[in-house]
Amino acid sequence: MQNNDEKKDKTIIKSSIVTDDAIYEMVYNRLVNKSSYFKYERYGKKLTSFIDEVEIDGLKYKPIQPTNALLEKGVILFPSIAQEYENEEEILKEISTFLHKYLDISEVFEQIATYYVLFTWMFDRFNEVPYLRAIGDFGSGKSRFIQAIGILCYKPMFTGGATTPSPIFRIIDQVRGTLVIDEADFKFSDMTSEIIKILNTGYQKGMPVLRSEGKGVFEVKAYDVFCPKIVATRETFTDKALESRFLVEEMGAGKLRADIPRTLGADFYIDAEGIRNKLLMWRLKNYFEPIERREDLIEGIHPRLNQIVMPLLSIIKDEPIRNHLKEFIVKYNGELTADRGLSWESDIVFAILKLEYENFGGKEVTVKEITQEVNKDIDSSEDKLQARKVGWYLRSRLQLKPYKTRRGFVLSFEKNRKRLDMWKVRFGITDADIKGEHVNDVNVPENVEDAGLTAQDVGF
Repeated sequence: MQNNDEKKDKTIIKSSIVTDDAIYEMVYNRLVNKSSYFKYERYGKKLTSFIDEVEIDGLKYKPIQPTNALLEKGVILFPSIAQEYENEEEILKEISTFLHKYLDISEVFEQIATYYVLFTWMFDRFNEVPYLRAIGDFGSGKSRFIQAIGILCYKPMFTGGATTPSPIFRIIDQVRGTLVIDEADFKFSDMTSEIIKILNTGYQKGMPVLRSEGKGVFEVKAYDVFCPKIVATRETFTDKALESRFLVEEMGAGKLRADIPRTLGADFYIDAEGIRNKLLMWRLKNYFEPIERREDLIEGIHPRLNQIVMPLLSIIKDEPIRNHLKEFIVKYNGELTADRGLSWESDIVFAILKLEYENFGGKEVTVKEITQEVNKDIDSSEDKLQARKVGWYLRSRLQLKPYKTRRGFVLSFEKNRKRLDMWKVRFGITDADIKGEHVNDVNVPENVEDAGLTAQDVGF
């Protein structure tokens, strides 16, 4: 058993440290193979560069060392310095220009991705984070999507085909950066369920994942997986609530722009590092500044979309830039409504079909139960539908026919079968969507050798 002096002598490896008075962020210079901290003082507004070791309250801290495989193999990327910038607008323009140069996505999503990159550098000031996702088949550009956006984000943690669940939980918990993950690369059958677990709990602060680990005698460990996430998948997730956490771009719909580089040269990585360096300075200077938690109700967009873009709006101080983002979000909502059925009508039909599945053998459902199901993933009471409004949607928009009973207004599954089936197809609702995706904790090995990295490589 260690005594207090032994604990104090032990050096703690951390890539970021925040105290009441200062913030320390790790940098890594690949050319000289050296890692260190940049310190920014909250009250003196003073920047101190290239600190090798920090002692706080008797505890010693060091950054991840250059010999660590996570740095050597580019699993995690860091800035090399904190570089001055002119203003917030300049940084946003550089991000947008970089994305347009290397990535072929819609104008709307290019702007959303630009703001998302900036948000990742301040995500830990918020209680919830939205996710980004590219969806498409093989060869549609999903990998370029996560690479081009991810490389600019705060401490991007890239996972590849040789990665298994064990080290992913540990890396997120210890590094607290941006998870960049390509589902198409997974080689193991349990990988999808593990990623679902991370996604389902990792959007909200204070919701750790519990895992049973060890050999012989199992020990329950809690991993904090709260962080921004950029994901590429070929299909939608069957969990409807999880789907609502994503800002999604569909890839491969048209011909690739002729000016997009087919391969990534040295300029890609040099340009990205230069932008990360400015973003680090932006984080240091703005971390302790007050953030106005936006609660805007953007006219004409779905409440779920309104909820997940609020953190992006909150980090932007400039009102014209904020209004510009709102304009893009309204356009994006229009695309979602047209392409993927993000509307009250689709929510109501999904709720009816889900309730029918969960109450196998039941012949009808009340309008009140439909309303509760529709509203269960909406936090703000102002955004929730009332039962009377649901009844109006049923009759006027969906041409479904509820009738009055002692239980209130109810909807018969059998009498509305043909029209329910028609709306199911129209809104792209699958049986897998209705059944949902339930993920249980699993026993996993304590070590990470199966991932191609040793515990010493991970170094935490």
